[in-house]
Order: sequence, then C-alpha cells, then structure tokens
Amino acid sequence: MSTKIVYGLYDDDDVLMDGVKAIRSKGHHIDEVYTPFPMHGLDHAMGLKESRLAICSFIYGVIGAAFAIWMMWYIMIYNWPQNIGGKPNFTLIDNLPAFIPITFEITVLFAGHLMVITYLIRCKLYPGAKTSSPDPRTTDDKFLMEIHVNGDTSEIKDLMRETGAIEVTEKEENH
Repeated sequence: MSTKIVYGLYDDDDVLMDGVKAIRSKGHHIDEVYTPFPMHGLDHAMGLKESRLAICSFIYGVIGAAFAIWMMWYIMIYNWPQNIGGKPNFTLIDNLPAFIPITFEITVLFAGHLMVITYLIRCKLYPGAKTSSPDPRTTDDKFLMEIHVNGDTSEIKDLMRETGAIEVTEKEENH
C-alpha cells in the first residue's frame, strides 16, 4: 500500500476548527495544519501535547542568572575589587543585594534571546531553511489541513468536503 497525503484547503478559521474537531472525532489523525496566523485552541483540537518551550525558557534563565553571578563575582571581587560607597567587595554574599538588578536583567536577556533562537530553529524559520508549507496561499488568507493516509483516501476527502473545505487535493508521498 502506498502512502498518500490529502490536503484540504479552507477559507475560514472557524470552519477549519470545526473541521478539525469533526475529523478527529471520527478517529483520524491530522498530521499538520497550516494557518496564516496563530489560532487559539487549534493545538488542543488536534490533540497535540503541551509544548516544552517553557522548560527551555526556565533552563535558559538559570544559565543567564548563573552567568550574571559569575560575571559580577569575577569583575567586582576577583579581578578588580573596588570600594564603592563604603562597601568593600571582599565576598559575593555581602554584596549580593546590589547585584540583583543586573542578575535579573541578564536572566531575562539570556532567556529571551535563546528562546527566540530555539523557536526559530524548532520551527525551521532560520535563514536558508526551505519552507515546509505545501501551499503558499497559507501565508496570506487560506488554511490547509494535511492528513497522511495509507490506502483509500475517499473517506478523508469526503470528510474534508463535508466540513467545508473549498478545495481537496491528493499527492503521493515521496520517501
């Protein structure tokens, strides 16, 4: 049996959402949905697991905070200690309250920048990456549902038409 890909093109986000719910309720797995803008609730309707990007953000923040504390210890205590405002820099713990704003800012800097990089790599949006959207109209005003089917595709095509797809196409999957 050959694997085929069925594409259903929708012109309204509400119709697409209802179509995703209807097709999933029939027990079919939807492989991907391409939309021109984020749709609230689509990931839940498709049955996707919760993103682990929040865990990455926390780890990046911890790395940023550790870097900030190390950097301030190295600069202010080890390498170039100075008596600023009558506060000698003999130990890090004595001056930690003064380092909190800088630690916070570097934590946010690391978490923010590394999250952007992680997101772009994960979504394959970095420079030079090939687009994964099979239909360029999904970047303007159309919505595309992609389902991989082994064998007969007529049931999926009929379901897509019933749920409001304006165009249903099929192509052979290349391995």
